[in-house]
Amino acid sequence: MGLIVQKYGGTSVGSVERIQAVAQRVKATVQAGHQVVVVVSAMGKTTDGLVKLAQDISPNPCRREMDMLLSTGEQVSISLLSMALQALGQPAISLTGAQVGIVTEPAHTRARILHIETQRLERHLKEGKVVVVAGFQGVTAAEDFEVTTLGRGGSDTSAVALAAALAANCCEIYTDVPGILTTDPRLVPDAQLMDAITCDEMLELASLGAKVLHPRAVEIARNYGVDLVVRSSWTDEPGTRVISPVRQPRPVENLELGRPVDGVKLDTDQAKVALLRVADRPGVAAQLFGELAQQDLDVDLIIQSIHEGNTNDIAFTVQKASLNQAEAVATAFSPLLRNKNGSTRDSAEVLIDRDIAKVSITGAGMIGRPGVAAQMFSALAAAGINLQMISTSEVNVSCTVMAVDAGRAVALLSQTFDVEMVSQPDWPDQTTEYPAVRGVALDGKQARLAIRDVPDRPGMAATIFQRLADAGISVDMIIQSQRSRSLNGVISRDIAFTVAEGDGDGAHHLLKDAQRDYHWGEVLLDRAIAKVSIVGVGMIHRPGVAAQMFAALAQANINIQMIATSEIRVSCVVAEADGIAALQAIHRAFHLGA
Repeated sequence: MGLIVQKYGGTSVGSVERIQAVAQRVKATVQAGHQVVVVVSAMGKTTDGLVKLAQDISPNPCRREMDMLLSTGEQVSISLLSMALQALGQPAISLTGAQVGIVTEPAHTRARILHIETQRLERHLKEGKVVVVAGFQGVTAAEDFEVTTLGRGGSDTSAVALAAALAANCCEIYTDVPGILTTDPRLVPDAQLMDAITCDEMLELASLGAKVLHPRAVEIARNYGVDLVVRSSWTDEPGTRVISPVRQPRPVENLELGRPVDGVKLDTDQAKVALLRVADRPGVAAQLFGELAQQDLDVDLIIQSIHEGNTNDIAFTVQKASLNQAEAVATAFSPLLRNKNGSTRDSAEVLIDRDIAKVSITGAGMIGRPGVAAQMFSALAAAGINLQMISTSEVNVSCTVMAVDAGRAVALLSQTFDVEMVSQPDWPDQTTEYPAVRGVALDGKQARLAIRDVPDRPGMAATIFQRLADAGISVDMIIQSQRSRSLNGVISRDIAFTVAEGDGDGAHHLLKDAQRDYHWGEVLLDRAIAKVSIVGVGMIHRPGVAAQMFAALAQANINIQMIATSEIRVSCVVAEADGIAALQAIHRAFHLGA
């Protein structure tokens, strides 16, 4: 006999008939010998209708009153489902978020869960009742007991948080799709259902626009080792398991407000190869990394900066033992990567740096917290440690620094985030064969900003990204160019990064306002971009995965504008008009379809 938390979305409870079907499924789970907690969303489009009512009353409604209004939608669902269970002879009770003890921070419309008072819920379970809980909502711990809502994906978050607090055997997310697919089936009709996916892979895909699970829910599952399954409400198919790493028990106080960073990593076996002034045309990255893959060279970080004129810079890191071979490949290819109409002077220049190390912070709690990367950069800047390369993802921020600074950098970051250095990643383990690429995602809702001629000294990246963090703007890809130039005796580099499309104008104005204070150059905004990414823990220590992605784009005659990688993700920025074609080409190249 186990304890199972089941969550049903708005579509699954969108009518009386569907609520009755959910009741049948819940009762069958009880009859199989399980205790059941059910979390439900508002029926169908109820929340959309409530939002429209509020906007008809006021163009800018008060956040508190919005929470009071939107929380009513789930009360309808839980009452009706509880009635439906009782009509089947199954004892049940409905509870709001406040009644079940979901205590949140006092942030209306976007609250995070602090803890869950489970005593009442556990009492009802012992009485043999199914407890039907209103998702998406909670209550503050203050004397006022203010109703709060959790924001987008809040019912998923409620369900996984309850599973963590109750130490449930499983949390099942029921939805209107059969599970998690290799990509968006609306854009790629032959997208396939995955049997399983790791939490880290799911975090990356969720952050890239996969809407089956919200990143906050996956973050909780990862941090607390919750066994998570995504299944269809309409069939008995097994769906997709989201596999959590085995975790040591941890307190559920500050459930969503714990440490955003859970470890610091150091890799001293790194060397950098940079090619400056390579031609900005389709196929260049495919040629270079294809040959590196042919030589069985394992590439770690890959960064391609914004173009300048008709050239780009590409930099990558390899293990030190592979540096001579990688340098030979880069040197042999540099004449082939120059502009077709260029002179010898325009040939790509190859730069080598043996004395670097990679320092990284890791943790699912970085999602939605704009200040984490800025905090890392600020800590290193305060110690006079300059950043050479930067690469970011949802669960990882990596920087290369001078090797002599590596030990100091790790000690500083461990102290800053109050964590220890970890030696091994959670994935992959030694007993499981993971696919190189689990899924492909397209994010067409991004904007790119580029700051020209940023003084190349410690603290500049920290200044830029702390300002953005203070404005609540989250940054995704961050690229620092390898090419430097001297302006009035000051060495400078370009920095480019992507943000959500809706934050583009705000970030642009903020950085232009700071331009005079910090003596950087022009600030450029480009809204006509798309980001396409591959995700898979199996790409770790598997040469050729990035090259295969680049080759797929080259064959489709799609030019790559920026490249950034993490341990389990490779992302490319392409023109917005090429986004869907890029997604389809990459999905096909990795044979992820039928």
